Amino acid sequence: MSGPSDFQPSNPALKWIERRLPIFGLIHSSFVAYPTPRNLNYWWTFGAILSMMLALQILTGVILAMHYTPHADLAFKSVELIVRDVNYGWLLRNMHACGASMFFFAVYIHMFRGLYYGSYKEPREVLWILGVIIYLLMMATGFMGYVLPWGQMSFWGATVITNLFSAVPYFGESIVTLLWGGYSVGNPTLNRFFSLHYLLPFVIAGVVVLHVWALHVAGQNNPAGVEAKTEKDTVPFTPYATIKDAFGVSCFLIFFAWFIFYMPNYLGDADNYIPANPGVTPAHIVPEWYYLPFYAILRSIPNKLAGVVAMFSAIIILCFLPWLDSARTRSSKYRPLAKQFFWIFVVVCILLGYLGSQPPEGIYVIAGRILTVCYFAYFLIVLPLLARIETPRPLPNSIADDVLAKSKGRAATAASVMLAMVVAGSLLVGGTQTAKAEEGGNAPPAQAWSFSGPFGKYDRGSLQRGLKVYKEVCSACHGLSYVAFRNLADAGGPGYSEAQAAAFASEYKIKDGPNDQGEMFERPGRPADYFPSPFPNEQAARAANGGAAPPDLSLITKARSYKRGFPQFVIDFFSQYQEQGPDYVDAILQGFEEKVPAGVTIPEGSYYNKYFPGHAIKMPKPLSDGQVTFDDGSPATVKQYAHDVTTFLMWAAEPHMEERKRIGMQVFVFLIIFAFLMYFTKRKVWADAH
Repeated sequence: MSGPSDFQPSNPALKWIERRLPIFGLIHSSFVAYPTPRNLNYWWTFGAILSMMLALQILTGVILAMHYTPHADLAFKSVELIVRDVNYGWLLRNMHACGASMFFFAVYIHMFRGLYYGSYKEPREVLWILGVIIYLLMMATGFMGYVLPWGQMSFWGATVITNLFSAVPYFGESIVTLLWGGYSVGNPTLNRFFSLHYLLPFVIAGVVVLHVWALHVAGQNNPAGVEAKTEKDTVPFTPYATIKDAFGVSCFLIFFAWFIFYMPNYLGDADNYIPANPGVTPAHIVPEWYYLPFYAILRSIPNKLAGVVAMFSAIIILCFLPWLDSARTRSSKYRPLAKQFFWIFVVVCILLGYLGSQPPEGIYVIAGRILTVCYFAYFLIVLPLLARIETPRPLPNSIADDVLAKSKGRAATAASVMLAMVVAGSLLVGGTQTAKAEEGGNAPPAQAWSFSGPFGKYDRGSLQRGLKVYKEVCSACHGLSYVAFRNLADAGGPGYSEAQAAAFASEYKIKDGPNDQGEMFERPGRPADYFPSPFPNEQAARAANGGAAPPDLSLITKARSYKRGFPQFVIDFFSQYQEQGPDYVDAILQGFEEKVPAGVTIPEGSYYNKYFPGHAIKMPKPLSDGQVTFDDGSPATVKQYAHDVTTFLMWAAEPHMEERKRIGMQVFVFLIIFAFLMYFTKRKVWADAH
């Protein structure tokens, strides 16, 4: 469809290049003069969105790789140091991590659009198969990227997923050993995954080039499902499609920015803020939301090999869709029965995703098996049968006729579908959070935090009081190893000057060396030093605390969470409430009770806490009234201590939060203005075409 170009540059230098390498003619024929069906709706914009997201993921990934250390002992810390110490490292990390979810969100809409409008039918079979290959490569890349932070869920996710290959007859164990680089997930595994995660996006980009090439050979499908016959059926790609895509991309970026600047952890897992520990298995090992439907299919079949085959078959079956659906009419817009079954299939996929986030027990397993049968029945029974028995509605004679037959309710329908998708996505994420939350404790009460919401800021007085509580109480057992003394003077922190931070550091003794005599020595702390750990190693920490090592508190407010339940997690999405971690920490500090309730038994050497999972905690009650005196006259109560030290620990986990929200507001204002400009420009450009 793009064909030879008649483009001739006027610049002499460009003419010289064009005669030897006609790259400008190729660009002109493919992205300027390329004839585009004039009836394309905004669902086609997700192709442009996916191109943008791929470029963004590659760019941010390359920069992050410059600072990342692919070593099992250093990977977790290197990621945290990227967020804390690299200029705008928090932004790069948020863009890349949230970008993975946005990438899959866009690709699922792109695929469902192809299913609905029959974009897999002749002559676009190769185009569709290349799209499925891209999807498979995306899944592999996303999984390997999820392993790289080397948190608890990263480690155990890698262990569980790679173990699936052991189900392959004869060669399974050898494949797993090759993937691991040994006999367990460890440093060789991390190096393999880092190398492949860096390489595969460029492979994806190469297949995308083939995908676009196939698109230009076969031509774009359209909502009517009829081919372009005359020039009236098409418009030039530029400016018509480009300005329409620019408006769609700007709207998508507003949605994307919501997560980057205000909800960066909403799509993540609290367990992944805990360093990988092979000796402690998380209560629920759940993959990212975009893998959940296939994870549900895997778990619904009791036989391991059959489950693995079913899981991969659920994806590979998409390659055979052009031959499974032999109906002559492409678009479900003119196939009433196909349209109804399509939306039933969408609901099945969403429900499978929800079931994948739930524990594999009871009704969830039964429902998973029923929906797995429904999933495969759609491709193997429904589509072939509909092709034989369904009578489609009359098709328009041309694309131009389809444009004239506009529906007044189209915009409202599109808005309703988008809202339903957002709610469905929130259901999946909320279900995932429910499954990942620790069980056995009461849900902590929600607190009012100064740092909540889009305009929230840290209370400087609370930060300084919390630091004092940490120093006088918590530091006896807990470290703060990712926070440097110099950070106390950073913007958005407790508000100390550099001199005050240096004076605070000098109160600590830091072990250093060796000196010229080869001996270790102690010296006063410096601003560049990090808060020292109270114990030399984990074994010493366990020995001093009844066998339980006190966790480092640098990330504790992000490493703890609790289930909010339906519909609260949907409300949280719109209200930007992400303070489950601070709620949890505050509740634990206030949840100790001297008297164990009747019917509850706790092990010897443990203490009762009504909010701790299982209620038995090794840590004795750390706070009591009058324990710490505040210089500003604040109440010397457990409630005040808990609130202040939790605020300080939230800052320790999110030192750039105020900067993130401030920049986010600027980005939002820009994107909203830009979207309005693109919308009115699009109306102006398309006025004649309509």
